[in-house]
Amino acid sequence: MLSTLAAAQEQPPFLANLRYTSDADEHAECLREWGQCYDQLSAGRFEGFFEDFCFGSVQIFRERANQAIHESGRPWLGSHTIGVPVELDGNGWFSGEIFNLDSIISLRGGDELDFRTPRKHDILAVTADASALFAYALQVDHRDMEAELTGHQILHAEPAQAARLRELLATVMSSLRATPALLKHAQTRKALEHAVFAAIVDSITAECQVRSAPSGRARRIVVERAREFMRNHIEDPITVADLCVELRVSRRTLQYSFQDVLELNPVKFLRALRLNGVRRALKQADPARDTVADIAARWGFWHLSHFAADYRAMFAELPSETLRRGMSGDA
Repeated sequence: MLSTLAAAQEQPPFLANLRYTSDADEHAECLREWGQCYDQLSAGRFEGFFEDFCFGSVQIFRERANQAIHESGRPWLGSHTIGVPVELDGNGWFSGEIFNLDSIISLRGGDELDFRTPRKHDILAVTADASALFAYALQVDHRDMEAELTGHQILHAEPAQAARLRELLATVMSSLRATPALLKHAQTRKALEHAVFAAIVDSITAECQVRSAPSGRARRIVVERAREFMRNHIEDPITVADLCVELRVSRRTLQYSFQDVLELNPVKFLRALRLNGVRRALKQADPARDTVADIAARWGFWHLSHFAADYRAMFAELPSETLRRGMSGDA
């Protein structure tokens, strides 16, 4: 019992993490307990930044990247995530709705993350214990935030509302980065937690009406069905015509749906999925036993010179370089 108590007392009152990343998979692993998968969609060398602080019942984090990515995964059960962008190079799509600079993300623990980011994006967010957040809102503001947020994943806030939440979260992170030892004190942790909760509640008011987008939702469904078919037949030479037949939609509908939701046409999206799959396989392969050609072939790439050119354009390195670096353990 004494050893157990001592071990519990040795647990740090907070956790801090700051990482610069050069790979979408590496970036996805930064966020604790989410089980995320990131697929890089735009071409070029990946450069990312991630920082988070965990204390009390909250995790406050900031992540940015210079490439468009598709994020999937699930936050931990019992949590609720609220996020706001700091900078966006264009619009993104979050759960089938347009995501812009004045959007506020709301994601319940266990729900599926479905986020296509713009090429350049910088986002601040809080993942909190849902019971603690909702209890605060009920006790302090007499608001049933759980009911208010149910069914809504994008809240289109007034610019001033989004700006206040953005400013508060940025100020908290800046202070903790400069003096992380502040979090050793229980009083500071409690004060910061309440400040964050207050900012979240204040940012979600009657003015944050969810805007319906039936055409956007319909196009999202088309893309989801197409992606499912692609993943189930990822090594087959799927064409746009195949997708139109399978989904019973016109070519124009398919093209518009992909362009609106992912800013890519279906062919380029399928190629991006395969290239990301090859990259993961190369990082896990043994150069003494596996070859780039074999791995590429398993992912449906049969024209190696085109594959190598596409791979280099997407990831800013040759597939052979990824294979060598993966075994050496270099990031």
